[in-house]
Amino acid sequence: MTAEILSGLDPFDIFDAEADRLDAFFSGLSAEDWDRPSRCEGWSVRDVLAHLAGEELYNHACLDGDLDGLFARLEREGVKDLGGFNEWCVRTRRPLPVAEVVEEWREENGDTRRRMREAGADAELATMAGPYPVGLQTFHYCSEYATHGDDMGVQVPDAEARARTAWRARVGLFALDERNAPVEVEELSDGFRVRLGDRTADLTAYDFVQATVDRLPPGHPLDASLRGALIALA
Repeated sequence: MTAEILSGLDPFDIFDAEADRLDAFFSGLSAEDWDRPSRCEGWSVRDVLAHLAGEELYNHACLDGDLDGLFARLEREGVKDLGGFNEWCVRTRRPLPVAEVVEEWREENGDTRRRMREAGADAELATMAGPYPVGLQTFHYCSEYATHGDDMGVQVPDAEARARTAWRARVGLFALDERNAPVEVEELSDGFRVRLGDRTADLTAYDFVQATVDRLPPGHPLDASLRGALIALA
């Protein structure tokens, strides 16, 4: 399957659209809204914003080719792994005025999107996994923004929801292929059939996307082994 599944999609336009959607959402929140719990366990809406702002440190280190500098800084801060980095990003921004964190995210992410678009899809970017195409990395960022938007309750107009689910499903298919996931996926007219050994299930396109980002609700009937095999973008 490789990256051909993403042919015809512009990662930079999608990234801009998801960032604009988040910006509009953040701009319309009341003081009480920021404290609402998100779908990320233990994190409020404000905490998800802090995570998005903080991860721009990594995005810029990739663009600057200076991951060693970032890792040295995190080591000084006592951060030892990705989970620790995420919590550090949130913790260090909780005392700050939320407007300041919004502005940090807006400025730093805007710079990331501009620089990635200017570099072009075929350019290589330094990442923790090694050199990686800018376009494909941007698709990963698109998925993350859409997922965290859902986590916070961002509303997507009906006119946009179908196309948004469609590109997210294609990114999910690509990510499963990239990870050599053992699950087989067959596209149907109204969703996807997934198979792992002798276990098979049919999912709507929306549920397939939620499975790939590990956001299916606990009570969803999908078999646990299939659920685990479909996680590709969490």
